[in-house]
Amino acid sequence: MTKTIPLRIIGHERKAAENVVITFEPVQGHKISYLSGQFLVFSFIINDKEIRRSYSIFSSPVIDEPLSIAVKLVENGEISKFLHHKVGKGDVLNALEPGGIFTYLPIPELKRTVFLFAAGVGITPVFSILKTALLTEIYSKIVLVYSNKSVRDTLFYEELNQWQHNYRERFQIVYLFSESKNLLLARLNNVRIEQIVNEHLSYDRNDALFYTCGPINYMVLCRITLRAMGFAMEQIKRETYFIPEDEADDDDQTEKKIKDTNTYSVVLDYLGKTYKLEVPYYKRILETALEQNINLPYSCGAGMCSTCASTCVEGGVRMDYNEVLTDQELEQGRVLICTGHPTANNTRIIIG
Repeated sequence: MTKTIPLRIIGHERKAAENVVITFEPVQGHKISYLSGQFLVFSFIINDKEIRRSYSIFSSPVIDEPLSIAVKLVENGEISKFLHHKVGKGDVLNALEPGGIFTYLPIPELKRTVFLFAAGVGITPVFSILKTALLTEIYSKIVLVYSNKSVRDTLFYEELNQWQHNYRERFQIVYLFSESKNLLLARLNNVRIEQIVNEHLSYDRNDALFYTCGPINYMVLCRITLRAMGFAMEQIKRETYFIPEDEADDDDQTEKKIKDTNTYSVVLDYLGKTYKLEVPYYKRILETALEQNINLPYSCGAGMCSTCASTCVEGGVRMDYNEVLTDQELEQGRVLICTGHPTANNTRIIIG
């Protein structure tokens, strides 16, 4: 069984837009450390089957504040309903070590402009980043572009305004509300992105950083616009916050899309051990490994995070979905085993 950290709930508070904020403390004897922008992967046992869910940490590691996440209620979402209605103060949840590459590493003496684009509950990792940036880089300027339906649906609205008040010379918030009658204040578009960046870019454009967290189309819009403005891919980071609560393999259309219906052998190298699998065309590498009780690292199971990212050194892997690996990483053989299928016998993968 994968090693987990027991976390005791010390706060459970309902917030805007059907979100609940849950705060934790490690159970005595356990310690946990994290970087701004990372997430926690919680492990639940439902009907003797392990289910994992990822939730971004919105607390900051540079502040003396409890470890905190926000969970949005998802229709037909078994786990989100459980966290909203079935747990409370004193209950203990089990989490894996914090993970994720959507991180912020402060450089105290650097002067740069950091643009944060968030939509809805995508504010959670961004909130952690902005607090860390403001407190550790005393010269940098932070610009938050935050999209929601309305003020009443805006998570952390009062808290963010207080941070802006306290750091008014270095922190600006641009709110976009889709219910607004003023179209310029309603939705993000490429023209609005250009206007915001040109207006608020204070230091060398080569030092600027851009963090985007929201629906896929939202982040694609940000990335395409910023690239067209001449910013490098290395300056643009993204984190997908929406992960399906119940990913069903039963409606997988792989058989209709893929003509290759062979079973291929796979060799996995993980933590000094070698595992051999036979993976049929309709199953994914991670799925097959878990069925054989091989506890590999994973989180979303949907190609939307980097927890299971590995390197294919022989053979080949076809992925049903990939939202995190760049073209450069793909060229280097990086793959996601949660959505990956082998395409040749003796496909060898180094996990991690």
